[in-house]
Amino acid sequence: MLNPLSTIEWLLLTQPNIPLVFSSPEKQVIPLVFSLYVVSFCPPVDSKYDWVGPPDRCSNLRPIKYFIPVDESPLERKLRELRQETQDWNQKFWAKQNLTFIKDKEEFIISKFHALGLGQRDEEGHKRTLDAEVMADFYKDFLSKNYAKHAQYNREWYKRNFKITFLMGQVTLQRALKKLKKTGWK
Repeated sequence: MLNPLSTIEWLLLTQPNIPLVFSSPEKQVIPLVFSLYVVSFCPPVDSKYDWVGPPDRCSNLRPIKYFIPVDESPLERKLRELRQETQDWNQKFWAKQNLTFIKDKEEFIISKFHALGLGQRDEEGHKRTLDAEVMADFYKDFLSKNYAKHAQYNREWYKRNFKITFLMGQVTLQRALKKLKKTGWK
């Protein structure tokens, strides 16, 4: 399996007319195919459960296909749509964040080797690596540089999950009351 960076490079080299998306605020160029979220697995048609698919190779998140009951209430629909919207939002954020991480890491490694007067490969053709202490500097800088973005993501994630949890409580109560009415409880 190709990593996202080499896949993107391949797409840009072999498909020069591929539509590009410019992400804000970094003004980063991302091929359109990586900005769209497509669930590629398909659960059985007669399934009555949510299905979790294999990890997406850009975001590393597992996509979920939500079951849609025939008698879905408006509240249940609102919950399902909010869960799907949150999943899509997560997918986009982490695909973009992981792409940025890979790109910045590669640039950091190349610049360190260049500063040392070394190529990316040694005399025998093996790929050179940097030691853990040098890479720790990169990870620290990357986290510092993206602190505000991650803090905003966490705030939004908590907001969305509190809404989902509240709606789940409402749906559970609605279902319980519906069952009680069927049994004749008044």
